[in-house]
Amino acid sequence: MAKTEIAVAELVWNLIAGRKGNIGRVTYFPQKPAFGYENGCMESSLERSTPESQGISSGHLASFLRELGRTEGTDIHQVLVARHGQVICECGYGSYPAGLWHASYSLCKSITGMAIGMLVQEGALKPTDRVIDFFKKRHLLNVLRQKDITVENLLTMTSCVAFNESGILSGDDWVRGFMESGLMGTPGRDFQYNSMNTYLLSAIVTEVTGETMMEYLRPRLWEPLGIAKVFWETCPMGITKGGWGLFLRPEDAAKLGMLYLQRGKWKDKQIISEEWAEQSCRKHSTPQPEMGNYGYGYQMWMAGKEGSFNYNGMLGQNVVVYPDNGLIVVTNAGSRELFQNCRLMGVVRKYFEEGFEAQKSLPENPREQAALYRTIQELGGGQRGPGLIRRGGWRRMQASSARKEMWTKQGGGCGEALCWRGIRFLDGKWYEMQEDSVGLMPLLMQVMHNNYTDGIRRVGFSARKGRFYLGIQEGEEINWMEIGFSHAVATDVSFHGEIYRLGIKGEFSKDEEGRLVLLLDFAFLEEACRRKGRMYFDNNGMEIRW
Repeated sequence: MAKTEIAVAELVWNLIAGRKGNIGRVTYFPQKPAFGYENGCMESSLERSTPESQGISSGHLASFLRELGRTEGTDIHQVLVARHGQVICECGYGSYPAGLWHASYSLCKSITGMAIGMLVQEGALKPTDRVIDFFKKRHLLNVLRQKDITVENLLTMTSCVAFNESGILSGDDWVRGFMESGLMGTPGRDFQYNSMNTYLLSAIVTEVTGETMMEYLRPRLWEPLGIAKVFWETCPMGITKGGWGLFLRPEDAAKLGMLYLQRGKWKDKQIISEEWAEQSCRKHSTPQPEMGNYGYGYQMWMAGKEGSFNYNGMLGQNVVVYPDNGLIVVTNAGSRELFQNCRLMGVVRKYFEEGFEAQKSLPENPREQAALYRTIQELGGGQRGPGLIRRGGWRRMQASSARKEMWTKQGGGCGEALCWRGIRFLDGKWYEMQEDSVGLMPLLMQVMHNNYTDGIRRVGFSARKGRFYLGIQEGEEINWMEIGFSHAVATDVSFHGEIYRLGIKGEFSKDEEGRLVLLLDFAFLEEACRRKGRMYFDNNGMEIRW
């Protein structure tokens, strides 16, 4: 643990000292592509139906969406609800369009559990196998403390290995760090949530098959379920991260929930054995109460209703499955809370657990369906989202795109005259930064993706063809981003060759000293993070407060 603690201390010191570039001990290489990247699989979409045809009222769903939107601290991004394999509701909030992939964080641990189940089904391993036996070729040292840890201990978060999430900062070889670490409890008895357990499961997949887990799953999971737009990061040693690093669309996350809802079967094909699906969704260990009250299975959280379960990731990423009603609720968010004992899940439980029972079907209700559609449009800030699902349904979600209006017509709540003056004042200007230790990417993302900023060196502005753009130079990269005023405008931005989609919204104002102020909200649309900035202008220059 000393090596890990030193690495964390070094990173913190480098951040405090304002050092830039690759300031950690882990080798950086660009990985993340822009949304739209496909893994070579043929994409298929779930069918759509009206809520009433699936026994749930449109009014119930509209109330659910509105309460999620107004609940403090949830910062809800996307919601999708499906029943009996039919999507009945999907909504993107504010800057976040429906249908965009999103960082899943620990939600993807449940998929790693699926890969292990497939290997068990193929006879390649057993849950009782010792972990050290998979890594004999590595010539590891001091592994006697771990000699009895099994694959099942990794699955149930009861390995008690001390090498935890902070270990990803200590160097490139995370398998060695894990296997040569000490213990902090009794394996098989004590629950200790640790993403490196899941990483080791992914490493075992690679040791057994010679493939990354992403490659292994392609013909076994992604292709059968028609999941094409998916990306999973690897560690510096080329191992799929397993416990984080997956970007997945809500619709495809719903498919994964349906797979276990259907006991491992998809379109008459048994993808995962029925026994493994049932074992995964059964309580095997007991988490601390602040994490969850219902138990933990094989890389899977139990949920609040009898028989229900949840693929859960930090900050509001969920696939909640209710087998009794054949119902799935998918959420993406930037919540302030980590685990499923949170306000966001409290709203889900209120609407789908506490006395809720879906009917076989309900009479079609065009008035409530139209009201649900209006609610989705309002929560999306007026951006064009999924169309109204009419009787008989439709098969494919329509692509969403933000409306692009002339800034002279947008006003942005600050008044057309002030907006015009601000743009005219800034057009063509560049400002050199006196300090360049701050980057646009939030610190949490820099650490998660091992992609550290070179610092903002210059900031510029340009008005072209009725659009207003912000230019930010970090190191040698310059990113131009359109600023929306009545609504956020999406732009793909490069950070050291990795592409992230931002939604940028601005508003001009004045402070008490009469200075022009540009308020900016940078929503990282694929992540749980935001960046907010205030730019103050006068004849002497510009000041930025992040």
